[in-house]
Amino acid sequence: MSNATAPDYTLGLNVYHADAAAALFQGAELVAASEEERFRRIKHWAGLPTEAIHFCLQEAGIELQQVRTIAISRNPLARLGYKIAYVLRRRLWTEQLANRAANARGVFGIKQQLARHFNLTAKQWPVRMRWIEHHRSHLASAFWASPFEKAALLSIDGMGDFTSCMLGVGQKNAIKPLQSILYPHSLGFFYTAFTQLLGFPHYGDEYKVMGLAPYGKPVFLEKMHSVIRLKANGKFALHPPYFRHFWEGVEMSWEGQPTLGPLYTDRLARDFGPARQPQEPIAEYHCDLAASVQAMAEEVIFHVANYLYQRTGLNTLCVAGGVAQNSVAMGKLRKHTPFQHIYLPPAGHDAGTSIGAALYTLHAIEQRPRPTLRRWAYTGYRASEAEIEEALRQHGLAYQRLPDEVLFERVADCLIRGDVVGWYQGRAEFGPRALGNRSILADPRCVHARERINYKIKRRENFRPFAPAILAEAAADFFENPDEVPYMEKVYAIRPEKRAIVPAVTHVDGSGRLQTVHRADNPRFYGLIETFARKTGVPVLLNTSFNENEPIVNRPEEAIACFLRTHMDVLVLENYIVERSTRLQTT
Repeated sequence: MSNATAPDYTLGLNVYHADAAAALFQGAELVAASEEERFRRIKHWAGLPTEAIHFCLQEAGIELQQVRTIAISRNPLARLGYKIAYVLRRRLWTEQLANRAANARGVFGIKQQLARHFNLTAKQWPVRMRWIEHHRSHLASAFWASPFEKAALLSIDGMGDFTSCMLGVGQKNAIKPLQSILYPHSLGFFYTAFTQLLGFPHYGDEYKVMGLAPYGKPVFLEKMHSVIRLKANGKFALHPPYFRHFWEGVEMSWEGQPTLGPLYTDRLARDFGPARQPQEPIAEYHCDLAASVQAMAEEVIFHVANYLYQRTGLNTLCVAGGVAQNSVAMGKLRKHTPFQHIYLPPAGHDAGTSIGAALYTLHAIEQRPRPTLRRWAYTGYRASEAEIEEALRQHGLAYQRLPDEVLFERVADCLIRGDVVGWYQGRAEFGPRALGNRSILADPRCVHARERINYKIKRRENFRPFAPAILAEAAADFFENPDEVPYMEKVYAIRPEKRAIVPAVTHVDGSGRLQTVHRADNPRFYGLIETFARKTGVPVLLNTSFNENEPIVNRPEEAIACFLRTHMDVLVLENYIVERSTRLQTT
């Protein structure tokens, strides 16, 4: 095949940051995408995602040297003058600063690192390198995956390339930034500091505060205005005495298990603490503090989004970034802003910037036309029947292989009798949420299902809610003014008359993190819910990620291991079903 007709490949990467990931495009079509954590089995794995890259290449059936372009979702040269001035002004010549410089050198040395890993030389691999600013990558990951020809764009997170928030407009093949909020001011850092103060110290624990908030009242909201202050033109600012990163380096590591040291100062602990120890019981005060943090974060988000609407006049909005993972706030955007059509990608967090960097390269730089709209939720690993059968035999498990129609009937009956089902099918989801391919399922009508799964299967805090996966056409029957929510990215109020029908997926405030399931997107998951609805009259299943304090399961071996060490009753791997009562004794 001549070079003129050879397929061209673009590899997008999120590297040397949490949630390292790879995404491979052939032309403008996505071939595969996955987070490195799924292969390494370490949550939020940070570094160079070599395993995810191997996976993407295998899916395409190519070698690395066939990749024409690599797009990195970081550009250490972005805002370089501001960075230098900031460091000189604050005299931050610290060990942490040296570590950040080393991290930047690693980002610029990706080609050489990959060449060594894949045993290539520069002559063998004349690849083009693109370094795309972090927040432009976020914006691209949302806009060019959305159905909109033109939209207002918002990226908001902790910090990337010295920026914590970027507002813009997307139109056809262009993204135009309108305004940015720069480090050290960050809504993500505000939320993380209080997450740590509330006794949730691990990277990525912010969702626990979101889940805890409905148990309290925002009695400290007014006091929160002294911590983060709203300013004119959609801007906001942190109050420096409350945050360590204004005055000293904060310990962090972006290799392997990511870590982030305490962001809060003694002043914050005096005014809002003391800090809760991780094993300390959660008191009413902690619930109220969580509710106040969530309410303040929402206030900031609505402040920024309303300014963005005033600036653009558009009623379509695309949102990405770590803060966009706050599904409670995202579900309120239509109520508290003039935006009527809001799109969030399945991976709005940093892993999604691997897709975003590639999309920015393809559409903004190379001016390629957008492909037909396609939902990119299921882009990860898929197991073969041979792999599944071998894993089942290795563990001495008795199984049956059933056609879809019979399988759906059997699994629905298991759910109705109160069983908890591990459901593994198709390609793994890309993003932090299980959407019916790597899921744990239960009957949402069972009032005790949530407690049982939290305590005996997920082994997590009892205040954590579960999501209702619902047939898309029935969403309005169960939810108040719902939107299209294919990726479980927004929380809505469940109708009062329906809450007693689905208590296991109704949070303490009457809400549910909605997933609207379409037959075209996931026909097998849709078929299972449809079968359950025919038998019960309820077109909803409790859906949570298939894992137990680990990354979501990726391969059959991990699904079986999770099944065996927890109190799950049924395991489904594609068309293979295992019921715990039929388990064979291993030798």
